[in-house]
Amino acid sequence: MNKSLKNLWGRFLFRDKGILPTSRLVLLLSILSLTFILLSLFVNISWPIIFLINVFVILFSLVDLVLTPNKKALSLTRIIPSEMERGISYHVNIVLENPTENDMRVELRDGIPQSFSRPFPFTGMVEKNTRKQFTYHTTAPVRGEYLVSQLYLRYQSRIGLWQKQMIFAKEDTIKVIPDMTETKQYLENAQKFLIHEGVTIRKQKSGVGEFSKIRSYVVGDDPRKINWRQTAKLQEVMTNEYEPEHGKYITILIDCGRMMGAELKKGNRLERSLEAALTVAAAALQKGDYVAVLAFSKKVKAYIPPAKGLPHLQTILKTIYNVQVDAAESNYAEVFQYLQLVQKKRSLILLFSDVKTFLHEESALIYLKRVRQRHLFFMIGVEDEILGKRAASPVTSLEETMIKGVAQQQILTKKREKARWEKQGLMMMEAREERLAITAVSHYIDTMNRGLL
Repeated sequence: MNKSLKNLWGRFLFRDKGILPTSRLVLLLSILSLTFILLSLFVNISWPIIFLINVFVILFSLVDLVLTPNKKALSLTRIIPSEMERGISYHVNIVLENPTENDMRVELRDGIPQSFSRPFPFTGMVEKNTRKQFTYHTTAPVRGEYLVSQLYLRYQSRIGLWQKQMIFAKEDTIKVIPDMTETKQYLENAQKFLIHEGVTIRKQKSGVGEFSKIRSYVVGDDPRKINWRQTAKLQEVMTNEYEPEHGKYITILIDCGRMMGAELKKGNRLERSLEAALTVAAAALQKGDYVAVLAFSKKVKAYIPPAKGLPHLQTILKTIYNVQVDAAESNYAEVFQYLQLVQKKRSLILLFSDVKTFLHEESALIYLKRVRQRHLFFMIGVEDEILGKRAASPVTSLEETMIKGVAQQQILTKKREKARWEKQGLMMMEAREERLAITAVSHYIDTMNRGLL
């Protein structure tokens, strides 16, 4: 296909500027041709008459084309968020200004990336000397930075026989960040987010911490901390809440190796780990602790030094929002060696990774023993739900029996290896993907409240 044919095809695909016939003109010419064919069967029509009628129709359509408003008179702008969360629907506004004396039927397309949801084209009528705003909703399923540079517009002539197509160059940069829904839920209402408010996450050494606030009593709270004065005043059982000492150091490690690309119900393991890591970071920063974040795979991809205060969450987000899964295996030994160089103060190390892969890294155990001498280590990963279902499923055939046996063997091997690592003081846990953030935040709060750090 030569260049001219490619340009013509691009016009029909809404990718170029130019002039195109509408379906109304095609229908008119088809009816005219069919009429001539039928009349030729009964009446002898001369070719000059047919030629003149066709010339008249074409000239009439060209007059309609000439009276179409000039392209330069139109103005098109896009209003789109500069930052979008992955998987969240956002509305985008496109404003078309029509300063001409003609009403126009228009058809619009936006040049957003192919990975975005694209509800195009959408049509509408723009009255003369007015501005009209068109709104559509889009969702970005893949994190990253995208450049949106073009807007495509088609508008019809007065009678609707021709339509002009044009391109507007409007550049906008969009950053697609991880889904911050869980982080916002925690910052808005930590108690509601964590669900459990009793022994599970509030266990604390007696006499440790300072008075923080008075809240409603829930099952599992220490009855000795009930505030009887407020209880009598509000006619509701209230209890005193004590906070542990703040200003501790939290180091979050995010694995970006090959196994973190495994797909889950919503995104992959890396996506879920990033969302959980940001929630833990928000919880720690809100409590006044220092947070450092390190993303790695074969080598260190990003490192954010420790700092405190909620504004530091934006620094973390801007640094790691675009980290992607690498095709290489993770080098745990190198990252722990790097961690010993940059993190001198005792801290709680939270590693988001694949537990099964990590258990087979014997070289990492040597470095972890050194890390454990100074820091408190905890690893959390996404539970393999398919493996659990295979191990618990009923069997009706020899093949299903073999599959179930292999699944149970893998689970037993994982438990045995976890027990061996936990004897070294290296705690590990797996959680369902939808509870990964809750489990990680609960462990952080439990560690702080018990004064383990």
